[in-house]
Amino acid sequence: MRLDHGKNDWPWWKFPIITKWANNSWRFKIGNAFESAIFNSEKDKPPTWFLKQKDRLSALHPDMSDCMINMKLLRRCGGELEHAIKCRCVEPCSTED
Repeated sequence: MRLDHGKNDWPWWKFPIITKWANNSWRFKIGNAFESAIFNSEKDKPPTWFLKQKDRLSALHPDMSDCMINMKLLRRCGGELEHAIKCRCVEPCSTED
């Protein structure tokens, strides 16, 4: 494809990639990967885990706000980490749907 179209920037390539690969089975696979991923501080490196989950959510829901992405990621942390972050929030926040 690159031979046919030459060098283009990322926004140009993004549309053909999404058109070719973003089908229902891909969305199902990405959704399952997000739902099954729970942060484990002993096993996961925080920046890597959070960025991977953010990318998954952004791929599934491109119009989702940063606030909603953060709330969904917070819910995937669970336990003491989720509680500690909620206690330090200035505004009252809810992670319920």
